Amino acid sequence: MIPRAYQGHLAMFLFSALVAGSFSLGAKAADLISPAAINAVRFWIAAAIIAGIALARGGIPAKTFRAPWRYLVLGGLFSIYFVMMFQGLKTAAPVSAAAVFTLTPIMSGFFGWLLLRQVMTPRIAFALAVGGTGAIWVIFRGDLAALLSLDVGKGELIYFWGCVSHAIYTPMVRKLNRGESALHFTLGMLLAGGLILTTWAWGDIRATDWAHLPAIVWITLFYTAIFASAATFVLLQFATLRLPSSKVMAYTYLTPSWVILWQLALGEAAPSAIVLIGFAATIGALLLLLKE
Repeated sequence: MIPRAYQGHLAMFLFSALVAGSFSLGAKAADLISPAAINAVRFWIAAAIIAGIALARGGIPAKTFRAPWRYLVLGGLFSIYFVMMFQGLKTAAPVSAAAVFTLTPIMSGFFGWLLLRQVMTPRIAFALAVGGTGAIWVIFRGDLAALLSLDVGKGELIYFWGCVSHAIYTPMVRKLNRGESALHFTLGMLLAGGLILTTWAWGDIRATDWAHLPAIVWITLFYTAIFASAATFVLLQFATLRLPSSKVMAYTYLTPSWVILWQLALGEAAPSAIVLIGFAATIGALLLLLKE
């Protein structure tokens, strides 16, 4: 039997690889459809998949839907995150956006203390500082002048606020969970998120010419719904119930490296050597955070 903590680590390793694909594919589809519309549909597709799995595994207990306000909170936080992500990817490069994502562990550690009183050790605080420095290096393209003048792109800034929402979401899962399994808890969140986004983006959904969307939009929609939503939501809920918030989010430091591989696989150019220094710092931070 694999120890619970190791189960959490394995879940987050897979999580980081699957999430990375949404950056590369999302950047190609972001200008072709409303961010809110595509995410509303992805939430419903993901909810249908999770519901099907839950029914096949014995059904959905009635207690899953106790205090449904909890799912509205979590669904709202993740809805904000995904809409901001697609909005940011209209102008931000996938690798740069992935670097912004690596700032999430710092914020998650803060919110973990605020909501759950999870305390950071000095080593974890140092690791987060190293990772944050590496992320900032990538965001500003290794350009010291750009850093000093705070010349950050509009897309990166938009996505940053989405990452704040994501950072709050992680400790909130543990705070609001009342014994529900990761699968059932994820279903509740997806249904709530789908309801919120559909209500919010109804005008955009109706205005979208779904029959004539480019193929890349459908590829992105189904990838994000199946792999970067249904699968990663379960993995994140699963890991959050087994690891401290700071360690769960530590795996975001792998995301930029996965994005580089995705970009190369899609025929895009690799980042410059000076930018890769920042990625080395994020990998160092990951190793520090995972050390017992």
